[in-house]
This record gives sequence, C-alpha cells and structure tokens, in this order.
Amino acid sequence: MPVSVARHAGFCMGVRRAVDGALAAVGQGRRIVSFGELAHNPEVIRRLASLGIEVISDVAQARGKTVLIRSHGIAPQVMDQLKDVAAEVVDLTCPFVARLHEAVSTYSADGLPVILVGQRDHPEVVGTLGCAHGAVYTVGSMADAAALPPLSRALAVSQTTFPREQWQAIVEVLRQRVQDLTVRDTICTATALRQAQARELAARSDAMLVVGGLGSANTRKLYETCKGICERTLLVERAADIPPGFANIHSESIGITAGASTPDWSLKEVVTRMTDKEQLDQQVSTPDVAPQEAPEAEAAQAPEVQAQQAPQAASAEENEKDSFMAGVEATLVKIRPGQTVKGKVVQITDDEVCVNIGTKGDGLIKREDLITEDVKLGDEIEVEVVKVNDGEGNVLLSQRNILTRRAFAELVQKHENNEYVEGVGKEVVKGGLICNVNGIRAFVPASQLSNRYVEKIGDFVGQTLKLKIIELDEQKRRIVASRRAVVREEAAARKAEAWARLQEGEVVHGIVRRLTDFGAFVDLGGVDGLIHVTDLSWAHVKHPSEIVSPDQEVDVKILSLDRERERIQLGLKQLTPKPWELAPSKYPAGAVVTGKVVRITTFGAFVELEPGIDGLVHISQCATTRINKVEDAVNVGDEVQVKVLNIDPEAKRISLSIRALLEPEPAQEPQQPAEPEQPAYDDGEEAVPVDIEAMGAALEAEAARNEDNE
Repeated sequence: MPVSVARHAGFCMGVRRAVDGALAAVGQGRRIVSFGELAHNPEVIRRLASLGIEVISDVAQARGKTVLIRSHGIAPQVMDQLKDVAAEVVDLTCPFVARLHEAVSTYSADGLPVILVGQRDHPEVVGTLGCAHGAVYTVGSMADAAALPPLSRALAVSQTTFPREQWQAIVEVLRQRVQDLTVRDTICTATALRQAQARELAARSDAMLVVGGLGSANTRKLYETCKGICERTLLVERAADIPPGFANIHSESIGITAGASTPDWSLKEVVTRMTDKEQLDQQVSTPDVAPQEAPEAEAAQAPEVQAQQAPQAASAEENEKDSFMAGVEATLVKIRPGQTVKGKVVQITDDEVCVNIGTKGDGLIKREDLITEDVKLGDEIEVEVVKVNDGEGNVLLSQRNILTRRAFAELVQKHENNEYVEGVGKEVVKGGLICNVNGIRAFVPASQLSNRYVEKIGDFVGQTLKLKIIELDEQKRRIVASRRAVVREEAAARKAEAWARLQEGEVVHGIVRRLTDFGAFVDLGGVDGLIHVTDLSWAHVKHPSEIVSPDQEVDVKILSLDRERERIQLGLKQLTPKPWELAPSKYPAGAVVTGKVVRITTFGAFVELEPGIDGLVHISQCATTRINKVEDAVNVGDEVQVKVLNIDPEAKRISLSIRALLEPEPAQEPQQPAEPEQPAYDDGEEAVPVDIEAMGAALEAEAARNEDNE
C-alpha cells in the first residue's frame, strides 16, 4: 500500500519553540506551570506533565512559580498580572501571534475598530482581543461578516491558523461593509502551506488520515479541508484510533498529514501502523523514535498481549523524560549560520519574505536582503542562514549574502587571472571614487582614474568603468581598483597590434588628433603618424589648419615606418594625382585660362593656375606697351586672364602671356612679299628683346620649388 506523508506535518515553528522553551525551563529548581495548555494535543500535555509541568488557568495559581506562556499568547492585562505574582514569566508566544497582537494594538491605539476573523473561544483570539484599544468585532463566517454594522473605517486581521480560502472570501464581504478597510494578512505561513499540501495530497489519495488533538482548532480545520476533497478522511489522535479495515492495504493509496501541535512521535506511530518498517524508512524522514502505545490502546488489546507489553510500558514510563527530550531534539533539522539552502517562497509582505527551507519553521528575509526583485509565491530561491534564532524563534535568511560571497569569489578569481572587471561609479569620497563592482564596493584612487589629472571626479559617477583590481584583501573584503592601468594596458595592446598590421605604402584610415606648425598628427588606431606640412597638399601650405582640423577622419598613405624609433611618416597629397601629370591636357599651348598672381619678380609675374601649378608671365608679356616694372601692369592677388604660350611638363614650366589677349587678332590679308621683321614693341621706341636666358632661369627656380613640395 503506498503511503504518502505531507512534508509540512506535525509541529509548527511556534509549537516547537514553545516545547523547546518548556524543556529548557525544566531542572532549574522552581515549579514550572503553563498558563493554559502549551499545545492542543493530549500526548504533548501528558509528556510535559511527566516532566513536572502543570497546566493552570488562574493567575493566583502562578504565585512563586515559573510560568510558561503558551504559543497562543495571552492578553497584555493577564501578562501584567502574572508578572506581579510569578517568580518568572517565560513568554513562548508564537512570533506570528505576537505580530498579530502588535498589528491590533498599533492600529487601534486611537480607538479605531478592529475586525478579528477567527474562532471566538480560541485562546489565540481571546488573547488578541485583549490587545485592542477600541471596538473589536469577531467574525467566524461569511454570515458573521454580512451581519456587521456599516463602518467607515476598520482593520481586518485573522487568527493565524484560519484557513486562507475562507479568510479571502470573508474579506470580500467585509469590503462591502467597511468604506475604508485596511487588510493585514496575519495567517501563519506554515498553516497556509500545511493546508495547501493537505489539499494536494487529499486530491490524489484514496483515503486520508489527519493526526492531531481533537481539541486543536487548526487540526479540525485541516480535517475539514481534507474531508471536503477526500470522503474517506479520518481524524485520529493516536495510531490506536485507526479502525481495522480503514483501508485496503494491498491496493489503496493513503495520505497522512498532521496538525501544528502534533508531535513527531505520534505521526510516526500512525505511519508505522499503516505500513511496514522497510517502507517507513523509505518514506518518512522523522527520527527513529520507538512508538509508545497509549493506555487506551493497551486496553483494547487482548490480556495476554498486555501482559507481554507490561515490562516495556513500565520501562518507557521510567525513561519518559529522556526519550521525550531525545525525540524532540532528534526531530530538529540542524542548520547553522552561513549555510546555503534552497527554499520556496510561501508569503510576501511589504517588509519581508517568508521562505520554507525544509525545517519545521520557515525563515524570513528582509526586503533589503532580497536580490530577486520580481519574487512570487511558490518561487524556489537560494538563501543563506544568517541567524538560526533572531530571539523570536525566527530563522533569519539572506539572499544578498550569497550573491555577495559569490561575487567576491569571482573578483578574487579575476584578480588572480589578471582580468578586468566592470564597475559603476557611485559616489565621490576623499581621495577617489567608490564603484559598485558586482555588488561589491571598490575604491578607485583619484590618481588611478586616468592617465591625466582628473579635475572633476564627479564626472565618473554613473559611468560604467572598466577596471583592474590592484589590491584585494579577502578577510576585510577590501578592493582597490585602477582605471589608469586598464587605459595604459589597452593602449599598449592597440599599439602593438597597429605596428604589426601597418605596412609602408598602404593607405589607411585615421583621425586627426592635434595640429602643430610643422604638421598634423593622425591616430591610426593605437599609434600616431605625422603628416608633414609639405605632404598635406601639392600647393604651398603655411599651416596645417588650412587643410585639416582636429577630429577629422582622413585617409592617408604611409610614406615610411621607423619601428625602432616608433615614427610614422604619412602623406595626404599623395592620394591625389600630381598636378603636372594632368597639366598638358588641361593647359595646352594656345589655351586661355584664368589665374591668380601669387608672386612678382623683376622679370615677371607668377600666376597660379591651380594649387601646385604656376606659370610665368614675362615682363614683356604683361602689357602691350613697354613697362619699367611688373607692378605697373599687375599686382599680387590680381586675377588675370592669360594665354598659354608653351608648356614643358618634364621641366614643370608654363609660359603665359597677358599681352597676347590684349592685342587684336591680325586681319587676314593676301599673301604679300616678306618684309623685314618688326620690332617687338611698335611704339616708336627701340624694341626690347625677351631675355630667354633670364626667363629660363626663373622657370627652373620655380620648378625646383615645386619639386620641394612633392
């Protein structure tokens, strides 16, 4: 027969905390009493009684004794009375109940009404009523909620063990009765999870066993929940209560769950009764505590069987205290601070998230220790145990600690491997900048922010920076990082790569970074090259700014590479044809063109036809009449129209004439006998012949100057 036991069955965190507190109080020399039953389970009460813990119901009975406050809690007034008469009061109120009390007390401090959803006579409800400073309405059903008088404002809370589905349905009715309803979900997460698991188990089982005290409200509600799903549901306190033939042991599946006040040994008794020892070892994770039959079970047995078990019962009674304590301690799941566990999210509030980590009690994560932003109910997350007990019986957990520890371990690894990390500038501090590196604070000194002096450190706040860890202390978790080291290493890498790929004579793309009087420096992707001013243009350039500007993208030709001296000579004009190569076709003899007078000498004027090509207008070709100096005809800067007399591209000479365009074209006349040659100037004066040698020397000088520019 398959037997399935609900994971969340038996002692809840609050009951276990109360039992542990009772055990700790035993042996201190005083009489110990509990104000009301510590847990609603006869087995627990019987065994506590065997240790000398008496149950009282009147304050007067507590005089001079150690008083245990049960997990259900009590009213503040009763607590004050007990403190006045008792030798000591040990408050074992469940933390979830304590939060319920605080919520009611805080909200009703100004007399505002409270609506408490729960069972009116339940000890927890009775104690909570005493925390209110104003009117309190107790609601146990939807009918009770509908019968409430209309209210303008109220707080709705619930008994911690109230079924969540009923609570949600009642809240919807309350919203119709209260204009401004503040709802606080005070249901214990373990209770909600226990009920959810019970529903799931009942849905897939042929029969259900609910183990717990008949007087336990949460056990009865657990029974009602299972009964509504699985008709064959039975509520039992002990294994002896299971009737013969309850289930077909050969074919049917049995589901077993237990109330929050049910001890683990009672649960194991039931499981043992429904299966054999081998199956128990495979399916139940509770400790191997030998079941002890109750007196009622012994009476139901045959006399001969009772006789056989009498010595065992006596022995068990003698060692009851030891076995009880051992059994309780054995059921505790051992966790330690710093331990990493996985858990399921079972409750979410504004301030914290409750996570079931497989122990009887759930753990709490404060919002600031939660990394997962969109956490939802049912999500499985990894957490770290911060405290096993925060003083209120809660296990404190953290998600941030895990990520921080792993992040730091990754940084250690990157530091050892000499790898870079990324950080975001967060704040300026004395001497530098604090960066967030994977959730870890890292300090970047001001001197390590850049290769150059940083005037405004605040400019780096909000920026993502590539950093290198230069100092790391694992114990103090202290990190010092450098951006300058990254900049320098990356620059060195780019430089090495650039020198490896650049070849003399190739054309490369670059960016003009800075200008000087003698040229322009171009970034070729890791190294800079120089375009000398004479290599910027075929024309004469006084300053590089005439051709290029900073941040301008340019294509340049590598003229030379000096790897030893790390110098690169670049050329810009070399990417365009030499002007004299095209000159014959652009300026043939007889062509009329426009140019600009750029220089004047004693023998003529040099006219720029285009950058890199100048022609000479001899003084004799400047005017139709004889002039003493060239300035009598033209000046520097004048635009003039000239006629090409002749061109010699190899010698880079062009002879130009202004006079030829000023003289009228000779008329076509019949052929006449040849007459003696006329003088060059027909002005009645003696003609002055052209000084061919002087003109040639001037053109040769001009050609030499052009070659210097190439």
